[in-house]
Amino acid sequence: MIYAETAVEVEARRKAFLRMWRLKCRAVADSLEEAGDRLFAFARLDPSRWKSARTTNAIERLNEEFRRRIKTQTVLPCAETVPMLLWALLASGRIQMRPPAPSRA
Repeated sequence: MIYAETAVEVEARRKAFLRMWRLKCRAVADSLEEAGDRLFAFARLDPSRWKSARTTNAIERLNEEFRRRIKTQTVLPCAETVPMLLWALLASGRIQMRPPAPSRA
């Protein structure tokens, strides 16, 4: 898709990819559809700039997606890990407790 010569060809290759991967692995097709046009932002540029923009954009976008998905799909080994993780985050200052909201009586 990223090596297509025109925006029309990008869209045609994208549709073909989705047709093939929807049958093999629906999660791959869903991920591409979720990324949408952001993955192919280079197609909005002048075609003479596509080569430099598309390679950098595609690589960065894929890395961003991998990081986002890995981060949200992490599984803790057991229930006892949750308080330990919470304490570590509090101790490091990465999260802070807010005071409770005043009760309305």
